[in-house]
Amino acid sequence: MKLNRLIPMLPVRSMPASVAFYQKLGFTVEQRDDSWRWAMLCLDDCRLMLDESINVHPGSPSSAVLYFYPDAIAEYHEQVRRNGLVVPDLDVSFYGMTEFRIEDPDGNRLWIGQKASEEAPPAARTPMPQTLCRDA
Repeated sequence: MKLNRLIPMLPVRSMPASVAFYQKLGFTVEQRDDSWRWAMLCLDDCRLMLDESINVHPGSPSSAVLYFYPDAIAEYHEQVRRNGLVVPDLDVSFYGMTEFRIEDPDGNRLWIGQKASEEAPPAARTPMPQTLCRDA
């Protein structure tokens, strides 16, 4: 088993303003979804996600999300459990990833997943969490 990549997901106050800032640093937009208030930027082999919806309490200190992409999510999930971490069961997100989520000792969020269409075992699709829903 190997870890394929690691992409930081940063909470931001304004996704469009943050995209503009990172573009000035040479990043380009690889994917963007204004309804999610999310974007993935790239610069050469580097990737960075910006997400307005994970900044639930803008006045509070922010924590980042690191999204790990192992090549075999079920195997990695079991390995982490064997290593002594208490982790939730695998679940399929509304955006098509089989994943589990944990926090490090400092409260930084680690989301670990693989596209549901790749190797991952079947799991129930989870609806979009209210914290990610845009106010009407």
